[in-house]
Amino acid sequence: MKLKKLGLLTLAIVLLGTVLAACNKDDKKEASNGKMYIPLISKGFQHQFWQAVKQGAEKAAKEFDVEITFEGPETEAQVDKQIEMLQAALDKKPAAIGFAALDSKAATPLLEKAKAANIPVIGFDSGVDSPIPLATAATNNVAAAALAADKMAELIGGKGEIALVVHDQTSRTGVDRRDGFKQRIEEKYPDIKIVDIQYGGGDHLKSTDLTKAIIQAHPNIKGIFGSNEGSAIGVVNAITELKKEGQIIVVGYDSGKLQTDAVRSGKMAGAITQNPVGIGYETVKAAVQAAKGQSIPKAIDTGFLWYDKTNIDSDEVKPNLYD
Repeated sequence: MKLKKLGLLTLAIVLLGTVLAACNKDDKKEASNGKMYIPLISKGFQHQFWQAVKQGAEKAAKEFDVEITFEGPETEAQVDKQIEMLQAALDKKPAAIGFAALDSKAATPLLEKAKAANIPVIGFDSGVDSPIPLATAATNNVAAAALAADKMAELIGGKGEIALVVHDQTSRTGVDRRDGFKQRIEEKYPDIKIVDIQYGGGDHLKSTDLTKAIIQAHPNIKGIFGSNEGSAIGVVNAITELKKEGQIIVVGYDSGKLQTDAVRSGKMAGAITQNPVGIGYETVKAAVQAAKGQSIPKAIDTGFLWYDKTNIDSDEVKPNLYD
């Protein structure tokens, strides 16, 4: 009888341990130091832009006393790698998660998983083409690219052939910058013709090769828009290698050192700068608020500015440039 009771007691302890483990498994994890844990999965790590976003995220983490991680694939073409990172982050059952999707469709199953687990998702930069994120901290890329189109039109005298080298056609930023630029040209400048749109994955080497092909196919081209740091530098490099400097206007997007150097030297006419530090900061701030059940705006506009030789060192522009 004693053995039977002992057996029942042992079974009860085992069952209780299982229940407690299950309860703990359902709880959202804190970091080892007891702080709220929020991972951020970015689109990449190779551009200075992402390092600036990370800087802003770390600033917010310190201010709100939370633990963050910030990671992304080596290149913005590695959709599968980013999905693996998102899966690993969700497996840790964080309080909330920040996500900048390379491919929103590919990420959908994991976003559904986050929703089912009551893990708030905050989109940032490109955001996520999905209703699941509670908010997105980003530049208004359509409006910013439209401003870039206005500047291009002004710089080429309102007529001629132009082209676009875009970082991708699957992320929200790629689509919005392409469409914002293209639509403004088509709606407002009937004498400007977009002769080509190519996609270089944000890689400056691939973007260089694509730009060379565009120039060779369209020898009368007057301007080319590069939709992110890698795209714009690829355009500049191609024009330099083909000795077309001064003949083809380059308008860029983002403001890492290579681009600001190109603007200072005159190889690039100007570019749109985002507020990457602000993007990182607002993403973490919104994630903390969402994890606490507080209300947050669906769209968090982090702002943008045009910069060229005339204002690159101004008090308004300079804080938004990153080295």
